[in-house]
This record gives sequence, C-alpha cells and structure tokens, in this order.
Amino acid sequence: MTQDTSATRVQTLVGAGIILTGAGLAAGAVGIPSNAGYSGVGPNFLPWLVAISLMVCGALIVREARTGGFRQLETPSGGERMWWPGVVWVSAGLLLNAALITTIGFILSCTLCYVLAVQGLRRAQGQSGTSTPRVLAIDVATGFLIAAPVFWSFTQFLAINLPGLTSTGWI
Repeated sequence: MTQDTSATRVQTLVGAGIILTGAGLAAGAVGIPSNAGYSGVGPNFLPWLVAISLMVCGALIVREARTGGFRQLETPSGGERMWWPGVVWVSAGLLLNAALITTIGFILSCTLCYVLAVQGLRRAQGQSGTSTPRVLAIDVATGFLIAAPVFWSFTQFLAINLPGLTSTGWI
C-alpha cells in the first residue's frame, strides 16, 4: 500500500512534532534538580524518561513515514470533521482541573477532569445514556480510583507535594 505525498508529509510532520515536544520537555527537565530521592530516583527522572521516550517514538514515526508511510493503516472511524461538543467537554475538564486543583485538591480536580473527558468521548461516539446517575457514579468512582493512588504515590512515597484538600496528605 503506497501513500500519497501529502499523507507522507503529514505523517512526517506528526513525527517531527513529537520530537519537538520531547525536546521541549527535555529543555524543561534541565532545570529540575536531580537530587536522588527514594530509591535513588530524583524528581527529574520521570520528565527525562518521558522526553527521551517521546523523541525516540517521534524518530521512529519519521522513519516510518519517510520509508513508505504508515503501513496497514486502517481507515479512520468517526466523522470527517471534528465534533466540537466533544472538544468542549474535554477542554472544560482540563481547564477546570487547572483552575480548581489548588482549591479542591488534586484528587477531586482530576476526578472532575476524568468525568468531563469521558462524557465528551462517549458523546462523540454517539453513546446514549451518558448522563444517567448510574453512569455518572461509575465515572466519579473510576476517576477517584485513578487519581487517588497517583496522589498518594507522589505525596507519600516520592515526597512530592501536590495540592490536597486537607493537610493530612491523604486527600
């Protein structure tokens, strides 16, 4: 399956964008202190790991695009155009998370972000019954079960301060 020139160009640009994102993250990681914390891992470990991973993946994508394009690429599902209400739901989740994280804490703001993002994605897929109390309760519980262990891992095990709702460090 051969790709046309415009598809190859777009695929190359995607790979280059990923490389640039990784390079930007690496530039930011330079300023993070490398003092070893628990198990010899410092606070700059994860940003460097993600930056290097992004740059390697971006290089692989560029190589794939330049050597014939993405092979066995399935036809995209969904509509031809972006579904704006879904973008609004997901964007609202991200923006509210950023705005409320210091007010209601990491766990609750990330739970809210998850609930709104899932609503937007479900609606974009045309799923019905996305706002029933049962579905919303499951979404809230799932968001909490994802956010809480992340918060506890950072605050209790890595000693990295994240905004909490209380001063106990557990919520």
